[in-house]
Amino acid sequence: MAVNLTKDNIESQTADGMTIVDFWASWCAPCKMMDPVLEQLEDEYDGKIKFAKMDVDGNQDIAMQYKVMSVPSLVLFKNGKATEKVTGVYPREKLAAYLDQKLAE
Repeated sequence: MAVNLTKDNIESQTADGMTIVDFWASWCAPCKMMDPVLEQLEDEYDGKIKFAKMDVDGNQDIAMQYKVMSVPSLVLFKNGKATEKVTGVYPREKLAAYLDQKLAE
């Protein structure tokens, strides 16, 4: 299950290894479309990539800090540093290929 992030735990939860943070909102239909995709990927990449979620409605300052202008946005963290961001809905296969590439780097 993806960890729910807040301003109080985002640093500790993204500090080690690779973490994908899903910036989402409850009113966002595309975010709801991404939920099952991210859940599948979380199972597939268990032990390799941590998955986390941040509700932008309660964390506008954090969203702005990582330049999240629209949702859903996935921000890739490597050892505590935000390195990349992708925005929009992605099919599972395309997102898996992206994650495989990032793991190989």
